[in-house]
Amino acid sequence: MGGGGAERVMATLLKLSESYRDRHAISLALLDDEPLAFPLPPWLTVYRLNCAQRTVASLIGLRRLVGQLKPDITVSFLTRSNVASAVAAIGRNHPWIISERTNTAAHLGIGPRSVISKALVRLSYRRAHRVIAVSGGVAANLEENFRVRSASIDVVHNPVDVEGIRAAAQAQIPIEIDGPFVLAVGRLIPCKNYRMLLCAFASSGLDGRLIIAGEGPERADLEKLANELGVRKRVLFPGFLPNPYPLFARASIFALSSNYEGFPNALVEALALSVPVVATNCAVGPAEILAGRRQDEVRGTVVAPAGILCPVGDADAFAQALRLASDAEIRRRVVAGGEAAVCGYASSSAVRRYWEIIERTAQPLTEVC
Repeated sequence: MGGGGAERVMATLLKLSESYRDRHAISLALLDDEPLAFPLPPWLTVYRLNCAQRTVASLIGLRRLVGQLKPDITVSFLTRSNVASAVAAIGRNHPWIISERTNTAAHLGIGPRSVISKALVRLSYRRAHRVIAVSGGVAANLEENFRVRSASIDVVHNPVDVEGIRAAAQAQIPIEIDGPFVLAVGRLIPCKNYRMLLCAFASSGLDGRLIIAGEGPERADLEKLANELGVRKRVLFPGFLPNPYPLFARASIFALSSNYEGFPNALVEALALSVPVVATNCAVGPAEILAGRRQDEVRGTVVAPAGILCPVGDADAFAQALRLASDAEIRRRVVAGGEAAVCGYASSSAVRRYWEIIERTAQPLTEVC
C-alpha cells in the first residue's frame, strides 16, 4: 500500500465495500511490510507479509497464508501479487481473480529477466478464473501478448470518488506557490518520463512554474536536469503529498508525460477538478479517457474532446501541447469535455462491478482474502 495509483484504488474499493460485510468476511494480504500511504478501514483484517519486493518470497509467503486462511476466493492487484495468487491456488479448490492495472508487456520490459517474468505471467494469467482489466487497452494487451482469453476478461475502470476529490480540494494548499503552474503527479521513475516533461517545459515559453509531486529514485537526476536546462528555480519537487487535490484545483495545466500507463488515476482526478489536461498518447488509457478512442486511432498532437494528446517521448510536441492548453478557447472546450467524461467513472459503479464479478465467480461466498 505504497503511494501508487493501484494502491489508491485498492484503498478506495475497500473503503466503499463496508456494505458487503454482512455477506462476506473480507481480509487484505500485503506482500511487503511497508508504511501505508493510504488509510485502510478500521474493520478490515490485514495480514502483513515481509517479502521485501522479492518474487520468490512473495510466492512462498502468500501460498503459506492462503493455506492457513483457506479463503473461498482471492482477488489480487498488480503483477507480482497476481503471480503469487496463482501459485497460492495450485492444488486448492478456491477460484481466484486477478486485476491487471498496467500495460503488462511494457511494464516487464525487455532482457533475460523479463523473459522469465513474462513466461510466469503467461502461465498464471491464462489460468485465472477471471481477469479484471483496468481499461480496454490493458485487456487487448493481455489477449495479444499473454494469450488470455477475451471471454475471461472483464473491463472495470478505476473508481473515482469525484465528490470526495472535490471536497478534499477545499483543504489548504500543501505548499506555498504564487502565480500559474503546470502540475504532474506520480512516482519519480523512468516510465513517467519526467525528463521529457522538463525539456518540454523548458522550451514551451510558458510563464510560472512546474510542480512534480511524487517521490522515487529519479529525483536527484531530475533536479540535476532541471538545473542544466536553466529552469531549476521554477521547478518544485514537493515529494509525495497525501492530499494533492488542492494543488490540482489551483493548477493551470495537468501534465501526464508517461511512456506507458494502465489507467492514469491522476488524469481522471484532474478532469474531476476542471483542470485542462495534456497527456502523451501512451499505451494505455489516455486516448480512451480523453478522446474515447483506441491509442492507435490517434495520430500526432490532437485537441481531443476532454484534453490534448501528443506523441510519446516527443518534448517538442509536448511543449506545443502545453502552449495549446494555454489558449482560452481550447481550455474552455477541454474542461467542459473533461467534466462530462469524468461522469463515467463514479466510484459506486466500479465497486458494484467488482462485487458482481466476485459473487458470480464464487457461490456461495463466505470469505474474501
